[in-house]
Amino acid sequence: MPKELKRCAWVGEDPLYQKYHDEEWGRPLHNDKKLFEFLILEGAQAGLSWITILRKRDNYRKAFDNFDYEKVAKYNKRKITALLKDEGIVRNRLKINGTVQNAKAFIAVRKEFGSFNKYIWGFVDNKPIINKFKSMKDLPAKTELSDIIAKDLKKRGFTFVGSTIVYAFMQAVGMVNDHEVDCFCYKEVQGK
Repeated sequence: MPKELKRCAWVGEDPLYQKYHDEEWGRPLHNDKKLFEFLILEGAQAGLSWITILRKRDNYRKAFDNFDYEKVAKYNKRKITALLKDEGIVRNRLKINGTVQNAKAFIAVRKEFGSFNKYIWGFVDNKPIINKFKSMKDLPAKTELSDIIAKDLKKRGFTFVGSTIVYAFMQAVGMVNDHEVDCFCYKEVQGK
């Protein structure tokens, strides 16, 4: 990637962050398995930096059966105890138990709506919200819509889905385009 490309200010110089920004962040995502992965990783990030989670992402994939929600929903106490000893992930009992609970809630949503994708993207009428932020300081931590989605997710039994986590999820999976307007990805993610 040529250095002259302008990226969002939050990216910095870390190659892992740059790759994530350039190839994933803000790009509309409609695959249920990947949506589950991002939901879990955003929840794992609570109280930590995103780069910490990105650096542990491969370990999370191994630890949580490549985010196979059917398998994760069946985790028992023995598996959870093993996860609490896994130094490759955030060893927080509430977050690990929350991942199992979220897998169960995720499956229930899939049964009700046909897919999690159909459910979650329904909140934005199946098309990304295009924002026009000029700098990082303009980006909100949460919105009225993320408040609504967080409330609905909680009602459906999800955990670690507060409004700020939900908004970060929305940004990551492209439900909102929060790339800065002068970032090379801003138009690219819209297909322009």
